[in-house]
Amino acid sequence: MTDGPDSAGAVGDDRERPATDAPTRDWLADRARTDPESTALVEAADGTRWTYAELDDAVDRTAGRLAALGLGEGDHLGALMETRVAFVRLVHAAMRLGAALVPLNARLARPELARQAAVADLDLLVCETDTEADAVSFADVPVASVDSTAEDGTTPLAGTDPVAVSPAEWSRSDRQALLFTSGTTGDPKAVDLSMGNFLSSAITSAFRLGATPGDRWLLCLSMYHMGGLSVVLRSALYGGTVVLQEGFDAGAAADAVAEYGVTGVSLVPTMLRRMLDARDSLADSLRFVLLGGAPASGELIERCEARGVPVHPTYGMTETASQIATARPREAFAHRGTVGRPLLWTDVAVVDEGGEPLPAGEAGELVVSGPTVARGYYDDPEATAAAFGEQGLHTGDAGYRDETGRVWVLNRREDRIVTGGENVHPGEVVEALREHPGVRDAAVVGLDDEEWGERVAALVVPADAEADLSAEAVADHCRDRLAGYKRPRTVAFADDLPRTASGTVEREAVRERLREAAGEE
Repeated sequence: MTDGPDSAGAVGDDRERPATDAPTRDWLADRARTDPESTALVEAADGTRWTYAELDDAVDRTAGRLAALGLGEGDHLGALMETRVAFVRLVHAAMRLGAALVPLNARLARPELARQAAVADLDLLVCETDTEADAVSFADVPVASVDSTAEDGTTPLAGTDPVAVSPAEWSRSDRQALLFTSGTTGDPKAVDLSMGNFLSSAITSAFRLGATPGDRWLLCLSMYHMGGLSVVLRSALYGGTVVLQEGFDAGAAADAVAEYGVTGVSLVPTMLRRMLDARDSLADSLRFVLLGGAPASGELIERCEARGVPVHPTYGMTETASQIATARPREAFAHRGTVGRPLLWTDVAVVDEGGEPLPAGEAGELVVSGPTVARGYYDDPEATAAAFGEQGLHTGDAGYRDETGRVWVLNRREDRIVTGGENVHPGEVVEALREHPGVRDAAVVGLDDEEWGERVAALVVPADAEADLSAEAVADHCRDRLAGYKRPRTVAFADDLPRTASGTVEREAVRERLREAAGEE
């Protein structure tokens, strides 16, 4: 396999690698060869078990059907579905064929999906019953469904006769996935991740968490995000077991940990808090709870310490194939607020506005380098040049490293809202609001929220002061334009937006007005 011209000269391509770049087969094929009878997958709902040999056979059939539909080496395979066994098969089938996986967020609205699909240059899109109508509405490539199809223009994957396939050979520089991130502009950007990025991330994570082939990892995150996808890929490398829960339910997730002897789980803070609310304790089989996606509150860390939950607060990004720095429980409890030290092979520098390194304890921008850092954004040289440079990836996050090397993240990316682990760019919401004929202008910020960490809030300027514009009308307008987590939960109205002398929206003043409207201090 070779990369396209868009990846030439990418950041990190010439850096020293911790392993050779000798060709290898897909990870499931190798694991099935070495541990065929080990349990690869357990369905939490009914306990159905798949050995590595059984999963490998199923993936071979899926790969054969995808190949029959024209998918081949170097192609881009879109996936529009929630976490389920069929998605696991699709992940491994893409690697078997040498194709790059492009997971699309099933919670996005159709215009959002259409923009992402256009960026990703899809060759085939696979969906499920709940996403078929969305898929056929925007895709200009063949669409196949893992379920019985009811939509015209959709092919049932199970009804396609498979062709014989041989596992593709992969090198570390080959593109393995394109994952979307909201970034700092709100425009859809696909992070161009190589097999080497995923491999290095899995290795470094294993060293920090102490992962072993005996681990059983509960998968309850969405697989179209890095947190869910990485569980599937890492488990095949480690030889462990994925315990898969379709749709997150806090009580059921806590029960699955106990029933199946789960040793590890990846969660966002909201999910962990709900699990602790639903059950008095979590099973002592747990060895690590990887907690990321949003900052963990001091109160949540305190609860974990009191209940003996082995929480590992982590700082990571899609652009780094997951973890950058991770604190082990003892460190997290003793130094609340830290995300620990950088992982093996990963360097985190703190620089000032001119890019000059800052001493320990002094806050600046966090810049990350190492083999987990992606080559850039797919087919977007301007965005790549802005974020990736000789020093590494400029995260846009403010933080510092203390005298012992621990990383402390002070602020999230400028203006970005993180709600329930999902990233929301305010500009995208503002654009949707401005499409309403009764809206002249709007400003969007995040407000503190006990349940979600932050919630989206909008201060709206009506086009006509006499118009009867209501919060309900704003909500109805957003329903078909934005994913649920991006829609404003608090809406207030003003004659004008507060602005600085230079004309920039004064965001803290906006936030104060919205707090007042919501009756919050």
